Amino acid sequence: MIFDSNIMDNIKKIIQAGGRSGMTEKQFLEAEIKKWKKSPGRLEMIKGLKYYNYEHDILQRKRMVIGADGSLVEVENLTNNKVVDNQYGKMVDQKKNYLLGKPLTFSTENDAYEKSLKSVFTKKFHRTLKNVGEDSLNGGIGWLYPYYNENGDLLFKKFDPFEILPFWTDSEHTILQFAVRIYEVEAYEGTTEKIIEKVEIYTTHGIDRYVLSGNTLVADVENPSSAYIQLGEGEADAAADFNWDRLPLIPFKCNSKEIPLIRRIKSLQDGINIMLSDFENNMQEDSRNTILVIENYDGTNLGEFRQNLSTYGAVKVKTVDGAKGGVSTLTVEVNSENYKAILDLFKKALIENARGYDSKDERMGGTPNQMNIQSMYNDIDLDANEMETEFQAAFDDLLYFVDAHLANSSQGDYSTDDVEIIFNRDMMMNETEVLGSLATLGVEISNETLIEQVPFINDVAKEQKRLKDQKKAAVDDFAGSFKPIVPTIKDDPEGGVV
Repeated sequence: MIFDSNIMDNIKKIIQAGGRSGMTEKQFLEAEIKKWKKSPGRLEMIKGLKYYNYEHDILQRKRMVIGADGSLVEVENLTNNKVVDNQYGKMVDQKKNYLLGKPLTFSTENDAYEKSLKSVFTKKFHRTLKNVGEDSLNGGIGWLYPYYNENGDLLFKKFDPFEILPFWTDSEHTILQFAVRIYEVEAYEGTTEKIIEKVEIYTTHGIDRYVLSGNTLVADVENPSSAYIQLGEGEADAAADFNWDRLPLIPFKCNSKEIPLIRRIKSLQDGINIMLSDFENNMQEDSRNTILVIENYDGTNLGEFRQNLSTYGAVKVKTVDGAKGGVSTLTVEVNSENYKAILDLFKKALIENARGYDSKDERMGGTPNQMNIQSMYNDIDLDANEMETEFQAAFDDLLYFVDAHLANSSQGDYSTDDVEIIFNRDMMMNETEVLGSLATLGVEISNETLIEQVPFINDVAKEQKRLKDQKKAAVDDFAGSFKPIVPTIKDDPEGGVV
């Protein structure tokens, strides 16, 4: 295994700090990978993604009853509805689109820098950023990897959070030392399809690639180790390959503790699913599957009785010694209002714990004032502030690679230019009331600032140029509507000129 000297020294320090001085660097990584694959944190990331994709625990639910020995046993002849009301997925989409639903605004005094940034942070990047935001909510952290394609374009790729095993230099997880990516690929061995686990180790030295055979790292001969920027076409041109000065793997956290949303509200989501499933189970109980009380049954056993009832919808009973036969049901009354009350409590608790908002809130009835709107958005706004703080720090790291790309591609050196990244939140607003309040206070706002807030305008400079051209055209049309008055000169009958 090849590492640059700095990374090897860091790994040795980690080994010694953990009291495992007898391990080699390769053994250390193999042990860390094995532990990471089964760690609670990684399993929680996978659970969050599954819940977002409607793969809830209720789908594996079994109907259990008390058996002959008093223990619970599974029964298959009872209704077992599995209802998924994915409020968790709704909260993820709500929070993701609230902060990242609109394109970012890059504010800088250098117009050339702003234009270059827009050429890099395109609509495709915005789509990728939204997906990274979704990962950070589902897994607590998302990962963005800047890279060059075969045409020399700087692009961005997201990695699933459960694929990345990071090694940090500090307890706050702000400085990434190196990282390991574990992912699966499909391959064929002859005609048999198989799953291969690939391992990539990201350091400032480049990418070291391996195949995980059991718990052992084996060099990947089909896809060997490489530099991040490959300008050559083989080992002979390796001198033309380059690496970044920093690790090109940027973490985007939803909060400083990297707590995924699923940890906050999983129990509440499960409660909603269970209530709905139980309600449907109870409502479906009828004479063919409910508890029956039988008197003087004319048959051999209960199994035959149930089969006849299910097949024909009728049973035979008889009168014995003057006692009339009959069949009655033993049921429990289902009060739908109780279920509705519990579901309302669960959903309100889920929204509060997820720190989202209820778009059907009674405060939004009629024409809500701005105070009501802000009150409804208060929780999600506080959570978005935390997420934006982490994303702003991530963009500081990301801009290093963008600035390096612009300088290396002769588009300009903007490393010393300041740029402010504005996250345009998707909040409902009573614009008339807000502008009226500002006017009452005597606040003057520039046209540029007002134009920035218009939702269907993405390029402020372009819009200002259009306004300028429009005004100029209006002035030209106005000036062209007047014809000069030329005085008429004629002879005076008395010999003068009038």
